Amino acid sequence: MAFAACFGALTLAGCAQPWQQVQPGADQSTIVARLGAPREVYDLPNGGHRLMWPTQPMGETTTAADIDASGKIVSVRQVLQPNEFYRAEIGKWTRADVLVNFGRPVETSYFPLMKREVWTYRYLEDNVWYMLYSFYFDDNGTLRLTQKTPDPLHDPDRRNLF
Repeated sequence: MAFAACFGALTLAGCAQPWQQVQPGADQSTIVARLGAPREVYDLPNGGHRLMWPTQPMGETTTAADIDASGKIVSVRQVLQPNEFYRAEIGKWTRADVLVNFGRPVETSYFPLMKREVWTYRYLEDNVWYMLYSFYFDDNGTLRLTQKTPDPLHDPDRRNLF
């Protein structure tokens, strides 16, 4: 029984993502050494910045590292997930807020009858379901609606339609 518990713990430890092994307080060079140069960098209001490593357009993750003004890591997390998406505030957030929080979308479109621009992100919900999360902005750039839908890329019945 003890062997099984140890084996399970070692197996889970081997599954840790590279970003999960970076500790807050470390210098930002630590995460850059582990993940490579970030593909996106955004300024934060506190004088720090957010480094991002997206796997879009085909992947479902974006690793984000918040760095303080002195160059130290504040936090590192995977941002394309429901608990992050649900932080978006309808009527308050703008395109800039969504961009800083989630990076560049996998797809953008405009629906003229609704007068809405839509930014869509691919993500994996509960590590099982391939989904799309969409943010709808009015012509002033204010968030008006969010929506999640199954990702047709992973639907075997619809895969040949695209």
